[in-house]
Amino acid sequence: MPDAIVSYHQRSKHRLDRYALGPDGLDWATQPDPFRRFAGTPELILPLAADLRTVRYADLFEVGSIPAEPLGLESVAVLLELSFGLSAWKSWGGDRWPLRCNPSSGNLHPTECSIAACGVPEIADGVYHYACREHLLEQRCAVSFPFSGVLVGLSSIHWREAWKYGERAFRYCQHDIGHGLAALRYAAGVLGWQVRLLDDWSDRDVAALLGFDRSEAFAAAEQEVPDLVCAVGPEPDPTITPEPLLAALAAGQWYGQANVLSHHHRHHWPVIDEVHRATVKPRTVVPGTPPPSLTPPLAIAGSQSAAALIRQRRSAQEFDGVTVASADTLWRLLDATLPRPGLPPFDCWSALPRIHLLVFLHRLEGIAPGLLFFPRQNCVVDSIRSLMRADFAWTRERGPEHLQLYRLFTGDCRQLATTISCHQDIAGDSVLSVGMLAEFDQTLAEGCWLYRRLFWEAGMIGQVLYLEAEAAGLRGTGIGCYFDDAVHEVCGLIGTAFQSLYHFTLGGARTDSRIQTLPPYSHLRRS
Repeated sequence: MPDAIVSYHQRSKHRLDRYALGPDGLDWATQPDPFRRFAGTPELILPLAADLRTVRYADLFEVGSIPAEPLGLESVAVLLELSFGLSAWKSWGGDRWPLRCNPSSGNLHPTECSIAACGVPEIADGVYHYACREHLLEQRCAVSFPFSGVLVGLSSIHWREAWKYGERAFRYCQHDIGHGLAALRYAAGVLGWQVRLLDDWSDRDVAALLGFDRSEAFAAAEQEVPDLVCAVGPEPDPTITPEPLLAALAAGQWYGQANVLSHHHRHHWPVIDEVHRATVKPRTVVPGTPPPSLTPPLAIAGSQSAAALIRQRRSAQEFDGVTVASADTLWRLLDATLPRPGLPPFDCWSALPRIHLLVFLHRLEGIAPGLLFFPRQNCVVDSIRSLMRADFAWTRERGPEHLQLYRLFTGDCRQLATTISCHQDIAGDSVLSVGMLAEFDQTLAEGCWLYRRLFWEAGMIGQVLYLEAEAAGLRGTGIGCYFDDAVHEVCGLIGTAFQSLYHFTLGGARTDSRIQTLPPYSHLRRS
């Protein structure tokens, strides 16, 4: 593992006696523009059609139950609206700010979405950037590709996060890519579509396809770095190779100049550039790993539409400290994090699970509070048990046979959850809080670029928990601020075989009646 990764991971940890290096205060004068635009591009206005989709959230988890819609302008518009579009506007005290379907720490949104389309009715062949505020496509390149369908690419603007979070921002950008990939998969499910991650492509390939390597298009603007590209549609081709597409770009006509998000950067965080360089992905041969055979997913109560649930997702700011959830809610939450063929979101993820859940259980009917461990792959139990505290009980919790939930100790751990989550009450006032433990050393031994993907996997789990919380009548919040090694100390973990990479909490949210919620696209005045 390169020193740059080891150095970054250690120095970006929050510790009980100090936080990772960040700005000493927020410079509001340089707050980044939340929306990237490309001036001088042809624009394609997208219809707002998500409200016309009546697919239930529960339908997403029945293989083959949703007829696939044909590729076209409206279906692509729905895909983007429900994955990277606005979900609402909030207003209070003269201020107004947008929320989006894909979560982001601090609502800063470093993730940008682009598409490459060819042979799609009503969409001219080419490369486009999705401008979510206006719900339109900006054509970056006019070019015909030797394939038919849609590719969706995700990229990151590190500065958007670093402006607020400093050196730890690189982690949060990776979380957001994971959230975004899962959001894309859920949105595709509403259309009866699949998502296939083109896992063999290099970062350089993605950058060339989507134009991030064109320095003249960015000039003084903050750079975008490539993260991933997916084939999306009714029957997406997972074998699309980069060479013929990149060769076709030689005949393309490029457009657009990226906007500057902050005209002055008060702080610079060179370690982010260093760890990014150390984790750049080359072309790889990634063998598909079929997920283990499991029973059908546990049932979901209610008949809420998938589109409505996706757009109502919010990050709770405060929990009531009294809401109690049913045991069935816990089992459904855990079950939904497991990969199953043909079901969102992990059927687009080629690797076996490397992230496992440490559950701080507070208020569940019929289940005693305490600290529990949920392996998302059962074979990890022996290896992690040998590294954890010798006095942990490791007793199986009674529940569905395929969900092996282990009780480590019984007792009130609300204050413990609060303390290790940077003293945030939301972790202890919840129904439960989750820490995500990654198979760290073993994964990175297989490739430095997998450092980013561990955070992506954690972010995907976070998106699952967000939507499942909403389906259960609760609310969730991702927690990026936690004391890394304090979590490991609680477990007795020494070294870096397993590392905590993300936290999440969910419960009964308190709402602030002073804040008004407005529709996401009322400002556009179009149907």
